[in-house]
Amino acid sequence: MKIETGWGWIFLLLAILFELSGTTAMKLSEGFTRFWPSLLMFVLYGCSFTLLNFALTYIEVGIAYAIWSGVGIVLITIVGFVLFKESFDLTKLAWMSLIIIGVIGLKLSSKVQ
Repeated sequence: MKIETGWGWIFLLLAILFELSGTTAMKLSEGFTRFWPSLLMFVLYGCSFTLLNFALTYIEVGIAYAIWSGVGIVLITIVGFVLFKESFDLTKLAWMSLIIIGVIGLKLSSKVQ
């Protein structure tokens, strides 16, 4: 892996973390009825999309977007369970496992550009 490509994965990881934070702020905004979480959501999503844009200069769009969304889905499900006491069962675990397998497969199959 070239060092330049490493930056793409760093940007993608940060984009995922900002997206996770933005989605958490969205939940806390209670349908835009709370000002600060609502404002924070827009800022965090803006950061996420900016970082995703930078990642796309190093990583193929299909791979980057699939990983960004797949990892985001898994992480926000965990956050929902832990912070918001949302339901979690074996069926969700099984489907999330398939997402994780897909993300790993995409990462392993991605070419160094």
